[in-house]
Amino acid sequence: MKKIKIALVFPIFNGLDFTKTCLSHLSSSFDKIDQGRAMFEIVITDDGSVDNSREWIKKHYPNVHVLQGDGSLWWSGGINLAMDFAIDELGADYILWWNNDILPSGDYFKNLIGILETVDEKTIIGSKIYYADKKEIIWSMGGLFDQHTGAKSMMGNGAHDSEEFNEPRKADWLAGMGTVFHVSVCGDIGMLDNKNFPQYHGDADFTLRAKNQGYDIIVYPGLRIYNDKRQSGLQHGESLKRLLESLVSVRSNYNIKKDFKFYKVHTNNLRAYIPVTMKYLNYIGGFFKWKALGLLGTKRKQ
Repeated sequence: MKKIKIALVFPIFNGLDFTKTCLSHLSSSFDKIDQGRAMFEIVITDDGSVDNSREWIKKHYPNVHVLQGDGSLWWSGGINLAMDFAIDELGADYILWWNNDILPSGDYFKNLIGILETVDEKTIIGSKIYYADKKEIIWSMGGLFDQHTGAKSMMGNGAHDSEEFNEPRKADWLAGMGTVFHVSVCGDIGMLDNKNFPQYHGDADFTLRAKNQGYDIIVYPGLRIYNDKRQSGLQHGESLKRLLESLVSVRSNYNIKKDFKFYKVHTNNLRAYIPVTMKYLNYIGGFFKWKALGLLGTKRKQ
């Protein structure tokens, strides 16, 4: 059987402490796999870090490929640059999306190799993602999206792990961590849409496009990763200034433009815009509700 070459790719912008922990865990994990069955290459896009991330990586992990960005790539552009390098320069067979703030279970890569040896190139593989600080709570077992109603959700989000989530399940889209696919997918559907979805929704858009072109998207519960949410996103934090910023910032999952662009691409009727409209009514309305209640002495529970 041919040895599989897997390129693990992720972008960074500062966050050196996260990167140090990430690379330490990856290095020790790779030492435990059967080198005759698979090999891993790590490709990192440093998108303009100012904390000496690039220098530190090259000094301590000289075999890691570090590409240089200028700060304008964001997540999707950084992933695209790394994937281009992995395909054109490294001859990778598979791409594995990663982040520097996730850690794998001890058997993650062993299980992944076993799965890759059994699936075909029309299968996109997703991981079971937990909260890092609440290891029994699931963050995602893949996403669902109904193009007619606009309903968009993540399976298992906030649920305690149980037998219900211990079988592989099909999804419509995947988050940008622990997602694995054959490089031929990029040739088939193109790269991430970093223009419309530079930071958020690039992952969902890519995998949903793949599903719509006949790919199976399957989440495997044996692929367990733990996501540290401390550096994720921009929210209002009870500040009106930050509320307004969060509605337009690329760093925010409440960026109105990217959400409505996603629905424009993936829905086909006006009714489908109801869920995303309600998302913003609840977000903005909730801010002013708790501001008013705060003036009356009622504080929101953390």
